Amino acid sequence: MNTIGTGTIDRPATRDPQKQDPTMNPSLTDMPTPANSGANERRQNRTREMQLIPEALARAHIHERLREAERDRRAHRLATARRMQRRAERVSLRARRALAMAVMQ
Repeated sequence: MNTIGTGTIDRPATRDPQKQDPTMNPSLTDMPTPANSGANERRQNRTREMQLIPEALARAHIHERLREAERDRRAHRLATARRMQRRAERVSLRARRALAMAVMQ
């Protein structure tokens, strides 16, 4: 039974026997040793991590955009609250003046 490995980024799998990497197609008599399998596992983990880098960057970018949107919403609410406070103060002053004018007449 001849099986072709899944391949990695630096060593992609190929169906052409002349281009196959012998380490990617071990036979039953040529099983990897535990020391060699650890190196292969580290290589696979490294390539898996490299494949996940764009996903991690996208997640960080989205997280940053969400924080920025929340900061903008907070700033907008603060500006609206200050504007309403100034308007309330003007209305209060107008009411005091009107009351003072009514009392003086």
